[in-house]
Amino acid sequence: MIQPVKTDLYAAKAPLEWAVVGNGILFTAQIPIGADGIVVEGGIEAQSRQTLDNLKHTLESAGASMQQLTQVLIYVTQRDDLVTVNRVYSEYVTAPYPNRAAIIVSGFAREEMLIEMVAYAALD
Repeated sequence: MIQPVKTDLYAAKAPLEWAVVGNGILFTAQIPIGADGIVVEGGIEAQSRQTLDNLKHTLESAGASMQQLTQVLIYVTQRDDLVTVNRVYSEYVTAPYPNRAAIIVSGFAREEMLIEMVAYAALD
């Protein structure tokens, strides 16, 4: 049985939860939207930071922290943006680091998005 995680993130109109927990594992996908539901402006740095802020908030809402991440999948539209993503990401995670993959995609559901992250965390 899965349990949704109650967050203060923007209430999506799509049929989804920002995060669910099942068998002690948190499953989440995060995008660079603010509390108003709008994709933040300012390029890849601002979008990376917002996405990671949303991820951190979601983990905290589940009673967890960034230290409990087990895997992060990072999707970006531009390979060159990975330098900035890595710099911002390193402000949020510390060793031992979660497993990670970076994938270049042609686009997202919201055209103005430059990044999306899928993450898994082991809960206590």
